[in-house]
Amino acid sequence: MKILYYILCIAVLTNIMSCKKYVQVEDPKDQLVSSSIFVNDATATAAMVGIYSDMNAFNYQFANVITTFMCAMSADEFTYASTLANFDEFKNNAVTPGNSYVGIMWSQPYGFIYRANAVIEGATASNTLSSGVKNQLLGEARFVRAFCHFYLINFFGDVPLILNTDVLKNTNLPRTASKDVYAAVIADLVEAKKLLVAAYPGGAERTRPNKTAASLLLARAYLYTGNNALAEQEANEVISSSGYSLLNNPDVTNAANMTKAFLKNSSEAVWQLQVVNTANGRNTWEGNTIVPTAAPFYRLTRGALGLESGFEPGDKRFSNWVGSYTTTAFPPVTYYYPFKYKVRVGIAGSAPTEYAMVLRFAEAYLIRAEARAQQGNFAGAKADLDIIRSRAGLAPLVTASSLTVAMAQVEQERRVELFAEWGHRWFDLKRWKSTSGAAGKTRADDVLSQTKTGWKSTAILFPIPSEAMRTNPNMVQNPGYN
Repeated sequence: MKILYYILCIAVLTNIMSCKKYVQVEDPKDQLVSSSIFVNDATATAAMVGIYSDMNAFNYQFANVITTFMCAMSADEFTYASTLANFDEFKNNAVTPGNSYVGIMWSQPYGFIYRANAVIEGATASNTLSSGVKNQLLGEARFVRAFCHFYLINFFGDVPLILNTDVLKNTNLPRTASKDVYAAVIADLVEAKKLLVAAYPGGAERTRPNKTAASLLLARAYLYTGNNALAEQEANEVISSSGYSLLNNPDVTNAANMTKAFLKNSSEAVWQLQVVNTANGRNTWEGNTIVPTAAPFYRLTRGALGLESGFEPGDKRFSNWVGSYTTTAFPPVTYYYPFKYKVRVGIAGSAPTEYAMVLRFAEAYLIRAEARAQQGNFAGAKADLDIIRSRAGLAPLVTASSLTVAMAQVEQERRVELFAEWGHRWFDLKRWKSTSGAAGKTRADDVLSQTKTGWKSTAILFPIPSEAMRTNPNMVQNPGYN
């Protein structure tokens, strides 16, 4: 595996200026992971928050643009106005093991997992940390480990499960069955919920996970593994938590406040990554990359089956979260692009106004709606979807008469609510069974085969990167890539 480089070379404590954006600590110089880091609360906390800082320090990384963009292109959300070999592979669902982006999607999560394991081991062994900080760090580290394993499963299927810092052993681990990795993800999140508190640590900003973040990710993990009763239960906890709400004006036909959903510390934010690199007035990497200055490079998919046509008439998500650019050519052409983040560059030297959204409150309603539908509670599913629709200025749904109808309603709302966010659409198409009833087929087969030439069912998993195959003799490639 290509984690050896990260294990040997990455210090847990990153540049202190980045860490201070998350919590004020004294500079621990250039120490590597060691027991001395976990002697006092400040340096131990820096070990944890340094992970979040590195997640968002540079563009086109696992924890910002790559996951959202590559998954959106692999699905049916947006494309781009050029020919780029690495991008083309995702757009055409023909990713090769040597693709540099798929390499990042593998190696960076494992790097963060290693660092989370180092925090777990160091904090557990320490007898000098205050109990509150110790529990907080153990909870956050388990959350990060679960988060990264969750994404690795959904990118690649069976993946090595890494639960310690034993470099020599972990480098040659075989792939672990997805069901067992999911079990570890769920166990980590259950424990994280016990250790974390409702208040966000380090101040009022929502940039370090709290109990609600663990509950929301746990609800998602339960939903993905078919445990719908527990998914509903966890979603209930999130929805009933104080401090969260869908941004809306009292008049539901006026959804102007939706434009504020992605501001830093908005009431919809359950977990965000704070801006680290603010050069030239930059806010989020997502906004800096996708908001155009002329004709947009990234564009919603077109045609009857494209996302551009996927919104109902009057849906305020289209008017608030989709931008447009009309050319001066004759006849003019209008292109649409994701516009959830509004800031390409702000005023140099001014504080950022937007943070990268990782977990958002609206997902809890969508999880509960799907879980309820799967349990036959179609009226309950409709009630949750109607809350999302009401904020978007849309009329209530008709109560579904069957699971097929209910799931079609869920799919529509998830598609237009969560577009261009952390691969939701791609993961949904892969995890849902085909409506045709064909054995072994998924919704990806139903949907993507209609618009993508050469679509193959094996494309629902990305290939194991070449470097992982080369360095780990026990690694086995995914079907369709040999």
